[in-house]
Amino acid sequence: MMIMNMWILVIIMFILGNMIFVSKHKHLLIVLLSLEFIVLSIFFFMILLFNYIEYDMYMLMVFLVFSVCEGALGLSILVSMIRTHGNDYFQSFNLL
Repeated sequence: MMIMNMWILVIIMFILGNMIFVSKHKHLLIVLLSLEFIVLSIFFFMILLFNYIEYDMYMLMVFLVFSVCEGALGLSILVSMIRTHGNDYFQSFNLL
C-alpha cells in the first residue's frame, strides 16, 4: 500500500508541475522552478521504477548531472535577462 501511495504522489507532482508550467505566468523564475519540480518528480519516478525492477542506480547519477546542467543554464538565462532588461517579466522583452 505504501508503494502505491508513492506512485500516486509522483504522478500528482508531475501533473502539478506541468499545470504550473503551461499556465501563464509573468515571471521567468516561476517557470524555471516549475521545470525543476518536474525534474524532481521524474527523479522520484526513476527511483521507484529502478527499485521495482531491481536495476542499478547509476542512471540516476547521469540524470542528476543533466538536471543540474539544465538548472544552471536556466539560472544563467535568468541572470542575463535581469541584467539586460532589469526584471524577469515576460512582457518586458521581445522575442523577435
